[in-house]
Amino acid sequence: QVQLVESGGGLVQPGDSLRLSCAASGFASDCYPIGWFRQAPGKEREGVSFISTCDDSTYFSDSVKGRFTISRDNAKNTVYLQMNSLKPDDTAVYYCAATGSDHLLIYPHEYDYWGQGTQVTVSS
Repeated sequence: QVQLVESGGGLVQPGDSLRLSCAASGFASDCYPIGWFRQAPGKEREGVSFISTCDDSTYFSDSVKGRFTISRDNAKNTVYLQMNSLKPDDTAVYYCAATGSDHLLIYPHEYDYWGQGTQVTVSS
């Protein structure tokens, strides 16, 4: 059974940084896409950043490119989203997601496994 456990959300001021973690377990394969979506109140869930464990290819949405980085620790089966220069528009619930595929996927309907979500609030 695949499980994704997120941590690291919180309340920060504009310009601050946060690091989200997602610990994955239960995958039969060591090749799959994993990453982060976010959903703000009244808005659709959007893809933020993803990494393929097959080849370490990555994706970043235009809204976070240059500010966020994604990385993984194979030994811990954990993926990290480092968020720098945070803005109020980054405020949302952030969800870790993964699925069985050898492609880097970026849309919510393409993902089968989801974490419980962690709140990120950027406010002065």
